[in-house]
Amino acid sequence: MIYFDNSATTPPHPDVIETVRRAMEAYYGNPSSLHQKGVEAEQVIKQARAVAAQFLGCKPSEIIFTSGGTESNNTAIKGVALQYQTRGKHIVTTQIEHPAVYDVCKQLEGLGFSVTYVPVDREGRVSLEDVQRAMRPDTILVSVMHVNNELGTIQPVAEIGKWLKQFPKVLFHVDAVQGVGKVPLSIKEAGIDLLSVSAHKFYGPRGVGILYKREGLIIQPLLMGGGQESGVRSGTENLPGIAGMAKAIRLMQELGAAENTRLEGLREQLRAGIADIEGCIINTPQTGTAPHILNVSVPGVKAEVLVHALEERGFLISTKSACSSKADEPSRVLTSIGIDRDCALSSLRVSLGRENTAEQVGQFVVALRECVAQLRSYMKQKSGTR
Repeated sequence: MIYFDNSATTPPHPDVIETVRRAMEAYYGNPSSLHQKGVEAEQVIKQARAVAAQFLGCKPSEIIFTSGGTESNNTAIKGVALQYQTRGKHIVTTQIEHPAVYDVCKQLEGLGFSVTYVPVDREGRVSLEDVQRAMRPDTILVSVMHVNNELGTIQPVAEIGKWLKQFPKVLFHVDAVQGVGKVPLSIKEAGIDLLSVSAHKFYGPRGVGILYKREGLIIQPLLMGGGQESGVRSGTENLPGIAGMAKAIRLMQELGAAENTRLEGLREQLRAGIADIEGCIINTPQTGTAPHILNVSVPGVKAEVLVHALEERGFLISTKSACSSKADEPSRVLTSIGIDRDCALSSLRVSLGRENTAEQVGQFVVALRECVAQLRSYMKQKSGTR
């Protein structure tokens, strides 16, 4: 099977798997224990924190280990809302956020908070001007994703963050889960206060992530208990996962920008091939996107049917966000950019990764062309018999 669903999750690198195995075997002590095994475990976490901090360009004390992007987003948004609700109860976000942000904001609305969902343009990009218009005297948080997980559109987070610096009482959160390692972003230059990362998006283990929290910023913890992770995230640390994530970060740094350039080439090969298939519509913008995502609609063909048809030919892709792909509703992201319901229901997301090659992309284009033709022919025959 050829895997083209790397935005949903990536296969853990063999070296990461080995690191997790060794950590489980050798560093089983509780990092909070005072004996030798506890000290050894604590040292592993300390080293991993240093690796993550160096990669993100921040201090080790600003790294909070979590169970992944969803927990990081929840901790950031709810932590700010609960801590600063006496200052204001207004939050600004966008219409195209991942459910781990969007649904959190909907939940907070039920608790008395007010949320402005800023619209995006036809390319799925929010504008600084619309964020500016959404601001109110009682705004306490702005949350904007770095890279959209369905379209691949890069959001102007640096521009927004720099403008927000004039409002020291308004905090800025960025869901960077899809952008880490693929699209450069300076936390400090962009004035980001909170940033979410998930290891399984860059060939690390599932169930572990990072919340960057600016030094000195106080937020309410979601989990109370032993006071681990500077009191922000109680619970015995997932040491094997944390060690595996640090290894994945190191491997990502070794590959550097060359891998992203390679992915861009594959994506453009994919774009050119699909553009030549009659009736296929490419939803991902031509420019200003991450190197690994291409979103396509095939009007008249249900996305789910096409996904299974391609799987029978040996290709694994997805429809919308994996977190909501089983819901029989059109993508909120695609309808937000003006795509009609039928077209949105026929959308596919192809997301590239390290193991993909130009040959595989070529084979996929051939398979997609054949599947589309076959399904369209079947639909015509079916409608003709009525």
